[in-house]
Amino acid sequence: MALASGTKLGPYEIHSPVGAGGMGEVYRARDPRLDREVAIKILPSSLAADPVRLQRFEQEARSASALNHPNILVVYDIGTHEGAPYLVTELLDGETLRERLRDGSLPQRKSLEYAVQIGQGLAAAHERGIVHRDLKPDNIFVCRDGRCKILDFGLAKLIAPEVRDATISRLRSPHTEEGVVMGTAGYMSPEQVRGQNADARSDIFSFGAVLYEMLSGNRAFEGSTPADTASAILR
Repeated sequence: MALASGTKLGPYEIHSPVGAGGMGEVYRARDPRLDREVAIKILPSSLAADPVRLQRFEQEARSASALNHPNILVVYDIGTHEGAPYLVTELLDGETLRERLRDGSLPQRKSLEYAVQIGQGLAAAHERGIVHRDLKPDNIFVCRDGRCKILDFGLAKLIAPEVRDATISRLRSPHTEEGVVMGTAGYMSPEQVRGQNADARSDIFSFGAVLYEMLSGNRAFEGSTPADTASAILR
C-alpha cells in the first residue's frame, strides 16, 4: 500500500515515493531530529509474519549498518510500520547502473572505475561475513559525483525463505521476486542455479557478469527462456 505524503513512520515523515521493486517500496522522507533527508524502504509484510525471518532481518540490518564503507549504502535505522519492517538509509542522488546502461556499454575507463569501487565494497562486506546474493546493475547506484554504492546488502537472503528445493521453473523474470531464493536470472552463480548455499564466491561470479555487461553492453548470460539462461550459467 502506497504511503501518502505526511505519513509518519516513527520520527520520520514521508515526503514522496522514490521507486518500488521486489525488495519493497522506497520513499523520500525527513528525519526532523537531525534535520536531514533519508530514504525509507518498506519491506514486504510477509517478512514480519515469520518471527525467525524478522529476527534475521534485524541482525542483518545491524551488520549492514556497521559496514560504514563509502561504496555501500549506509543504513541508519530499522523499524516497523503496520506490521511491515522498514529500513532507513542515506538518500542518494543519481541513478542505478541499470539506468546508466540503458544506452549500451560504458567507456572502458568508466567501467573499470566503477568495477574497482564495486569490488572494494564487496570486499569490505565479505570481510564482515555479509554476502549480497543478488548483485546486479539494479542494485548498484551511481551517484552524481561518480561514487558507486551497492544497495540491499543481505536483503536477498532475508526476503527469501531458505529452501534447498528451488527449481529452474521458479526463474520467471529478470527481477528478483519475493520468495525466490536463487537471485536474478542472468546474474546468479552456478550454485544458486542449483539451489545450493551462496557465499562470497557467488557475489564474485555475479560481479563478473556485471563487469561484462558494463564493457560490452550485453548480458553475460541470456537465453530465450529462464531455463536457457540457467543452462548458459551452468555451462
